[in-house]
This record gives sequence, structure tokens and C-alpha cells, in this order.
Amino acid sequence: MDIEAIRRERREWLTWKNIIPRQESLKVLPHFKEIKVRLGDVIEIEIADATPKDMAHIEALAKVNIPWRKGPFAINELFIDTEWQSSIKYNLLKPHFNLKDKLVGDIGCNNGYYLFRMLEEQPKKLVGFDPSAAFYTQFAFINHFIQSDIVYELLGVEHVEFYPHRFDVLFCLGVLYHRSDPISSLKSLYNGLNKNGELILDTFMIEGEEEIALTPNKRYSQIPNVYFIPTVCALRNWCIRAGFSHIEVLATMTTQTHEQRVTPWTFAQSLDDFLDPNDKTKTVEGYPAPKRVYIKAYK
Repeated sequence: MDIEAIRRERREWLTWKNIIPRQESLKVLPHFKEIKVRLGDVIEIEIADATPKDMAHIEALAKVNIPWRKGPFAINELFIDTEWQSSIKYNLLKPHFNLKDKLVGDIGCNNGYYLFRMLEEQPKKLVGFDPSAAFYTQFAFINHFIQSDIVYELLGVEHVEFYPHRFDVLFCLGVLYHRSDPISSLKSLYNGLNKNGELILDTFMIEGEEEIALTPNKRYSQIPNVYFIPTVCALRNWCIRAGFSHIEVLATMTTQTHEQRVTPWTFAQSLDDFLDPNDKTKTVEGYPAPKRVYIKAYK
């Protein structure tokens, strides 16, 4: 697979009609000299030399990039209140990884919130993979101020095994259920790891001791491209078939409406709209409400 040819092709996506206004917003972002960054639950960017006029301009440009899904972010008093409170997932996983001096990839990295958080872990290199031009532009917007050396690739999970180098740690969060062939995707992740590499993954799950998976009809929680939702036993089997030698279940957790919800910076609907109004344990389609399993798999 020619990764460079795919890169060239996907850079053309940044010229799509719906992406051009987002890309234009990057060109007119003001530059500053006095910036401090705090990489906590909120990615905080403090700009000492920004005027009120500058901040009004930054806010207007940030709104060009709505909807913001992962975060939140703060630029001085401007608070980008994202749909997901992504710190909940990151803080759950943080005790289970060590990234210092390692090559780290985040597959389906969205706007880079998790990558920015990982900077504090002092990895050797951070690479984000996501084929969304809109998410790429949000990343570039935030990185305009942070000025990190994170590499953002407009690539997907299927490209990881063909990437120019292998990784010590791969994160794949909220991606697997979007793949019509999950075992093939897991094999790509396996092949993208160095010897003794680690995969940290989360995906939707269903309860049960059987080695089975739910296959939703058209939509799951109003999401159109969800293909398979396994039991933990089935997910373990998928990982073994992909080549992983050991799978550790880190946690299971039902998604709550304080973690995923509507804000002025997001879509008009979110999790609460996708659950049965009379029974919050079910989706509007009648399936079990979203629950996630977090695993660590070893090569």
C-alpha cells in the first residue's frame, strides 16, 4: 500500500466545499508570543497578550468549526464545551499506560484531545490517525496555539499496518464498532505494533457470557454505521484471532448523559435523545443502551 499516495489524495479533501471555510479560519488566526498551556481535564490555553478584539475573533473562528465532539478546551475565558467530557475516559485509562519515550499512535483521534493530554507523558512521538477533514481542522486550530509536534494523518485503522514505522502503544477508542470487519481491523492494529507492543481499545459491548455479537439493523442509538457489538467473551476471541497473546479487561462502563450531552458547541441532539424516553436502559431502537468495555491487549 502506497501511504504517500493516499496522503496526497486525502490532502485534496481539505479543498472540499464544506471544509474550505474551516481551512480559511486557520489562515486568519492571530499569532501570539505569551502563551501558557495546561494539559488537564480541560485543555487550557492562556494567552497573556490577547486583546478583547483578538478573543472575539478567535471565538468567531472556533464557531466556524462547530460541532466540537471531544474536549473540552479553554482559550482564556472562551470555553469550548464539547459534546463529550473526554477526561472521563482518559482518566479511566491513564493508570494503565506508560508512554514515556515510546512511539504512540491514536487511531480515530478526532480533534486530538487525547493526544494533547498524552504530551505530559513524554512520549518519543505521537501520531494521530483520522480520515476526517473536519476533525483535522479542529486539531490544527488548537495546535495553532499549543504548537506541539504531534503528527496528524488523514488515515484510518486499515493503514496502520502499512505505516512507515511500528508503534509501542496504540490507542483505538470508539472505532471498532464502526468497522464492518472488526477482526481485520484488529489484525491491522496488531501488525502496526512493535514486538511486545500494547493496544488500548474501547468499544460498545453487550452483556452475556456467550461468545456472540449484536448486529444492529440500520442504526444503533441513532448511529448509522455500527456493525457489531460483542460480548466481552466475543471481543476476547476477536483479539486472539487477530494475534494478540493476552487480553486484560480494564473496565466496563455504561455511557451516562453527563459524559455525552448537547451543548452550544455541538449537534442539536446527543445521548439523551438517542435513548428510549420511557426506559433509559434501552436505545430508541430497543437495543441495550450504550455500554463500553475497555481492554489492553498485548502483542
